Amino acid sequence: MVVTAQHAYAAGASGAGESARAPLGQLLVGAGMITHTQLADALVQQTSSGRRLGAILVEQGALGDAELAAALSEHLGVPLVDLSHATPAPDAAELFSESIARSNLAVPIASDEDGVTVAVADPTPEVNAAVEAAIARPVRIVVAPRSDVQRAIDAAYRALGHIQRHVQAFEAVEAPRRPQDLIQRVTVDDDAPVVQVAQLIVTQALRDRASDVHIEPQGDHLRIRFRIDGALHDAIALPISMASALTSRFKILANMNIVERRRPQDGQLTMEIDGREIDIRVSTVATIWGECCVLRILDKGRALIRMTDLGMPPDTQEQIAQLIRYPFGMVLSAGPTGSGKTTSLYAALAEIDEPHRNIMTIEDPVEYIFPTINQIQTHEQAGITFATGLRSILRQDPDVILVGEIRDVDTARVAVQSALSGHFVLSSIHATDCAAALHRFLDMGIESFLIASSVVAIVAQRLVRRTCPSCKVPYVPAADELSFYEESGGQPKSTYWRGEGCNFCGGTGYRDRIGVFEVMRITPEIKRLVVGWATQEELQRMAVSQGMRTLRQESVHLVEQDVTTIAEVLRTIYAL
Repeated sequence: MVVTAQHAYAAGASGAGESARAPLGQLLVGAGMITHTQLADALVQQTSSGRRLGAILVEQGALGDAELAAALSEHLGVPLVDLSHATPAPDAAELFSESIARSNLAVPIASDEDGVTVAVADPTPEVNAAVEAAIARPVRIVVAPRSDVQRAIDAAYRALGHIQRHVQAFEAVEAPRRPQDLIQRVTVDDDAPVVQVAQLIVTQALRDRASDVHIEPQGDHLRIRFRIDGALHDAIALPISMASALTSRFKILANMNIVERRRPQDGQLTMEIDGREIDIRVSTVATIWGECCVLRILDKGRALIRMTDLGMPPDTQEQIAQLIRYPFGMVLSAGPTGSGKTTSLYAALAEIDEPHRNIMTIEDPVEYIFPTINQIQTHEQAGITFATGLRSILRQDPDVILVGEIRDVDTARVAVQSALSGHFVLSSIHATDCAAALHRFLDMGIESFLIASSVVAIVAQRLVRRTCPSCKVPYVPAADELSFYEESGGQPKSTYWRGEGCNFCGGTGYRDRIGVFEVMRITPEIKRLVVGWATQEELQRMAVSQGMRTLRQESVHLVEQDVTTIAEVLRTIYAL
């Protein structure tokens, strides 16, 4: 039934008073969605804060967004809409300003001669009145989960939709300027077109859940790409005339040398986007077409991930939980760039962060802030590198030390010495798997007997994209995919699943990622192989014979559980 906002609330659904909240709570309890205790706790908070009962229950984890939306739909007699495939029509979205949409968590999805259909997360009288006042036409209110409405707003009001007028202003006014004048304007004038373009690019990247922004000159245009869930996607193409100015803007914010365009540089900056403070690591390198700039986005407002959220099988999680409680020694997290090593290390720290332990870190940069841990940021100009910082930390009587990354022989040697002298060391290293991580240490020149004595375990990992649950459909894998799956020990399946693409996954068929882990304990047998400079294949065979499950085996197990696809495993983890 399609109803107006007035009809919904005339039916006894007003959410303003206690009389409306009590029936909703009773409905949730009666349906077995929450307990009497959870309802009582939420009502106490509602009384003191004046906030909506449903929002409090979701925040407490008593029920999910989708469950609340379904309950509100039944309680208020308002239709429930699935926004995964109901794309907001452009003509409907134009009836609403972005600020009104975000402040009321409401988005118009369809418009006809009879009125406008608006999806809202919480159809209170205040929200409905604001919607009707903004549109000034008959309104049909429908309910959708809060997270779905937020995604629909981000899709309907894309930040990059406003970028063209700034590009045109740049080409008309800025491009003809001398380079030194343009740099001066980019530095001091926040209203300069290129400044606005830079802000909009980062804003859209954050809304799209991008981890990286790639700004790449391509000869006749400037290509902007976002890395979302580990895969790059084209975002927008800009005139090549903007390349130098746009890169200069980010270099200025990151306190980098804007005159030097041949030497690779690195910097860091902080921006506020949609009320959230984010850190951005900036890296530039000269290519044949000009400077290529990559921004790594670190959202300081994101919640700290716990070990239970990493996607580990229960036995792997239990094994790692034991390893990180060793009194001394070294546990390494191995994987390529962007494989989630730092996130896993932080989750491990959160697991062992207790008052009786002195935990210290040396990082570049500090990505998460722990109020109870002493964290040190590297600063090469001040002489604080991983190696020198680690030496200083040892004078602070630490129990646990986190070294953000072992990049060179000096850092590796100090880390090994720390592990051998009674400290527990956590660190990351770039390597393809556990056996390769041991050989990285050997290649750095660390003596094999010191590696065997100091390293307790290595955890190699990757991140694979999850099949989007909103658009999952059965399919028949290609012959080469099935061959790989069977060779890897995958159990035959009657049905294989993949995402066909929807609004929530941006048409990719994947949404979010899950970790795949390989744990190698350094047993006496493996120690002897390390001391004897055994090959990676010999180390791998020994570890597997002792019960280690490889990355390939673990990823295929996720295919068996319909978490991901064979194609994604081939793209991300494929290993012989």
